[in-house]
Amino acid sequence: MPYIKIELTREGVSREQKQALIKGVTNLMTDVLNKDPQLTHVVIQEIELDDWGFAGEQVSVLREKGITADKK
Repeated sequence: MPYIKIELTREGVSREQKQALIKGVTNLMTDVLNKDPQLTHVVIQEIELDDWGFAGEQVSVLREKGITADKK
């Protein structure tokens, strides 16, 4: 019974985007590891920007500086 937890910052991920993530990782587990999609659990947890940090900074501060995780 696979359990997949996706943690991401709370920055307006839509319901449709979350559904695409759930479907995509479920399909990946099926395709790569031959896991039953009916037994695959996916949890998405959104973290406040003040509660996530990297490179010694809170993500909220990085966003204020214009630094994002968006693909260029």
